[in-house]
Amino acid sequence: MNSDFTLAIHSLTFLALQPDRMSTSDMISESACVHPVRIRKVLSLLKRHGFIESKEGIGGGFHFAVDVSEVNLWDIYKLTSEGSLQPKCPESNEQCIVGANMQSVLFNIFLGAEEHLGLYLKNYTLKEVVDLINQEK
Repeated sequence: MNSDFTLAIHSLTFLALQPDRMSTSDMISESACVHPVRIRKVLSLLKRHGFIESKEGIGGGFHFAVDVSEVNLWDIYKLTSEGSLQPKCPESNEQCIVGANMQSVLFNIFLGAEEHLGLYLKNYTLKEVVDLINQEK
């Protein structure tokens, strides 16, 4: 899993907790302690897929575009990280039964793992993440 997944959840949660105002990429990057360019990349992806909207210029920024209870963590995972659990196998000896078959065997195992991860992540919406953050105050 890559950091885009956690940065997307961080960004969306930040926006969800400020529903009445626009938030800039600088504000979000400061919260996440990453360079604004990294956040802008993630925000661009989220905007392209309709999770957030933006406004340019003075008073501009980003805000949530959908109901937080409609977005689950699997939606975000698929957008940012799908396939990242797949093993990276080096070149293997195709003349060896192990070398010839290891990549396909591991691919199927990790595909199943990703399916199970999906079932688990579908149980958590952004609203639940926001609620958990609020409980920590």
